[in-house]
Amino acid sequence: EPAAVAERLTRRFSIFHTNMPPRKGGHTMNLCDIREIRALLSRHGFHFSKSMGQNFLIADWVPREIAAASGADMAHGVLEIGPGIGCLTRELCALAGQVVSVELDKALLPVLAETMADADRFTLVPGDILKLDVPALVDQHFQGLTPLVCANLPYNITTPVLRVLASSGRFEAMTVMIQREVALRLAARPGTGDYGAFTVFMQYYSQPEILFDVPPDCFLPAPKVTSAVVRCRMRQTPAVSPACGQDFFFRTVRAAFAQRRKTLANSLSSVFGLGKDRIADAIAGCGLSPAVRGEVLGLEELANLADRLWEMTGEKNP
Repeated sequence: EPAAVAERLTRRFSIFHTNMPPRKGGHTMNLCDIREIRALLSRHGFHFSKSMGQNFLIADWVPREIAAASGADMAHGVLEIGPGIGCLTRELCALAGQVVSVELDKALLPVLAETMADADRFTLVPGDILKLDVPALVDQHFQGLTPLVCANLPYNITTPVLRVLASSGRFEAMTVMIQREVALRLAARPGTGDYGAFTVFMQYYSQPEILFDVPPDCFLPAPKVTSAVVRCRMRQTPAVSPACGQDFFFRTVRAAFAQRRKTLANSLSSVFGLGKDRIADAIAGCGLSPAVRGEVLGLEELANLADRLWEMTGEKNP
């Protein structure tokens, strides 16, 4: 029967929308029990894909804590990326007004057809989150609800997915489980080894906070790294509003961190074509030391620097 349900479901899939009707009754699987997981995957002939960064949770406290940390309730719509077999998905469905899960791996579609067959307020969207129109997806499915993100993100797409979601301007908060080393980068402070261009990007749009760690033995298969759950409260307006505009600001940020061992002056001069003397004038005009390095600058300092460089280059107002 699960295979038949999956076949009917697959015929109805579209790139943006699939409604899975609830089906009542039957055994409720423990999706964090290794024996039930193995039996489920065996029924569907599923094999883990390293290229997709697939690691399924086997500690039931983890999805409960992640879902609770998301702040989801019936007033929220939750976007999940990479539902896997649905252990976090089911926790979210018990809390939220609507859950939309985007899954890339076609081999997991019949698995989810079985595990989520009884779920109310649930929509499965097959596809690549990096190729979908996220604002359109949110607007279509979460009308009248406050959108959130809650997901156990695949390690191999963490950074690009966070960039897409953070810059979409659609979410109140994002609660995600990611590699701990990436989580440290998100919450890093200027002058630390984890602070970089991606830190600035995420803190421009949000206020990241590391909530708790999740050890490797909570997963099947066990990854080689520790994970961490991070909540990013999205800012209503960006952290800074440079006159040069967002594109030039991030161009400056990328240049400032491109060569971490070099001084800021050397890093910038190779990008903006202004000559070292004029770059030095811009740095001095911001009250910074000539030998300063990009990784010690906060968002305000980077915004001031970007504005001065923008004025020097004579580029048109964005």
